[in-house]
Amino acid sequence: METSTDRMLNRIKSVYLYIKKRGTVTTNELVEEFGITPRTIQRDLNVLEYNKLVKSPSRGKWTTTSKKTKAS
Repeated sequence: METSTDRMLNRIKSVYLYIKKRGTVTTNELVEEFGITPRTIQRDLNVLEYNKLVKSPSRGKWTTTSKKTKAS
């Protein structure tokens, strides 16, 4: 059975891969794409930003950094 931590990590990974594929996305675009609340998306983005995987070049827009990742 998948734990809530596993679900969260899978969601954050999906958000990261979506941003990487699209280039630059808005917070609202992520909310619509993943069907979760703006607060949850913001928490996920905070985790990604803390780990230097995404950055916000302007308010409400997100893009990936050049940090190397190994996504499986």
